[in-house]
Amino acid sequence: QVQLVESGGGLVQAGGSLRLSCAASGRTFSCYAMGWFRQAPGKEREFVAGIRWADGNTTYADSVKGRFTISRDNAKKTVYLQMYNLKPEDTAVYYCAVDRSGYLFRLWVSSGSALSSNNWGQGTRVTVSS
Repeated sequence: QVQLVESGGGLVQAGGSLRLSCAASGRTFSCYAMGWFRQAPGKEREFVAGIRWADGNTTYADSVKGRFTISRDNAKKTVYLQMYNLKPEDTAVYYCAVDRSGYLFRLWVSSGSALSSNNWGQGTRVTVSS
């Protein structure tokens, strides 16, 4: 069982940047991939980015390609989301999740599906002003 804690959100001006962190903890840690998702008030959860743990292979939603970069630190068991050129439409609560089997990562790559496990962190809020 893995506990996830997101951090790094805040209020920024359009065109600014933020780096989000998602730290995993537990007695043991084993995962195939991790992903970032976001949800704005009144909207459905949206897939943002995913990364395969073993080799760092990444996938992104079209809306953030070229602006966001996902990465991971094996020693810290942490995944990051570096966000540049933020836009008001990026405003949302950002969550991370773990894919332990690889099934979800394949869906993220093939279709950009927002499907994930129900083991979420508490989320970190990003607000981008115009």
